Amino acid sequence: MKIGQIEIEKPVILAPMEDVTDPSFRRLCKHYGADIVFTEFISSDGLIRHAVKSKRKLDVFDDERPVAIQIFGNQIEPMVEAAQMAEAAGPDFIDINYGCPAKKVAGKGAGSGLLCQPDLMEKITDAVVKAVRLPVTAKTRIGWDERSISILDTVRRLEGCGIQALSIHGRTRAQMYKGRADWSWIARAKEVATIPIIGNGDIWTAEDAKRMFDETGVDGVMIGRGAIGNPFLFREAKHLIQTGEHLPQATHRERVAVAIRHLEMSLERKGEKYGVLEMRRHYSTYLKGLPNVSKVRDYLVRENDPNLIVEALRRFEVECDAHLQNGTFQQFAQHLNDHSKRLVLSPPQAESDSTSSH
Repeated sequence: MKIGQIEIEKPVILAPMEDVTDPSFRRLCKHYGADIVFTEFISSDGLIRHAVKSKRKLDVFDDERPVAIQIFGNQIEPMVEAAQMAEAAGPDFIDINYGCPAKKVAGKGAGSGLLCQPDLMEKITDAVVKAVRLPVTAKTRIGWDERSISILDTVRRLEGCGIQALSIHGRTRAQMYKGRADWSWIARAKEVATIPIIGNGDIWTAEDAKRMFDETGVDGVMIGRGAIGNPFLFREAKHLIQTGEHLPQATHRERVAVAIRHLEMSLERKGEKYGVLEMRRHYSTYLKGLPNVSKVRDYLVRENDPNLIVEALRRFEVECDAHLQNGTFQQFAQHLNDHSKRLVLSPPQAESDSTSSH
């Protein structure tokens, strides 16, 4: 797959996710094999108003390259100005969000809301492409709802504007994150496209990533919610795709160690209060499937002292060691639904969560 000067064979890519893909998480995913990473999506209005939170999301670092900055908005001039500000921050390319289904975004005519205004979407894209020197890509959904699947028209319009790749989430806006992603529309888009197509939606395992390549013929695979608390998925997916062989899953010791490292990086980036708060969404997935995890998870999402959190994680690691030694590891294993207090004793067939993959 080629985007500007970037050329990678069958890349496995970290999707942009609000409140998830900050520099700390991007660096972890990069360490475990993500070929390309995306920032959280950034409001064009926030950027041109110089909102502190929006401008802070522009921070990108050399050790996470290739990295893309994603922007969203519903007006041409603010999007052009935001794209120029994003370019000045030094990413490898700029991505436009035409996929976010959240009411606060799509309901205001941005994100997937622009699927209802294809002419405006085309004008915004054309203006942004012409306003910057960096490559421009986009991310979208297959349509607004099942009665208005528009992805083939979207491909035609956006590639005509000069974007260099298109990421497609195989759901409609109406589906949000429910039901199953329809990969058949991604395959059809790939058949008609003259630019690289990146497939997204329901990539939870290494097998899913390989199957996306095999079934749709896409040029790249993008992992969203499946990567939360599980940066190891990139390592596993790339190995399976390249060799046809399965890597062992991360051990409990590696998972605890990365959870601690992630917390440390979050504290360095955001300070104690927000560093602790924003890590809470990750613990369930870091520790999923380990013995008696519900009790420690419930403690971790309530404790505010980072030193006590680390102590609890290290104690839990020792408890897991004991279960492994005693042969009771699987007997007491618990699988938690992500970001929920509910406990289930077997992996869910179709997971959903409140985190938006944009």
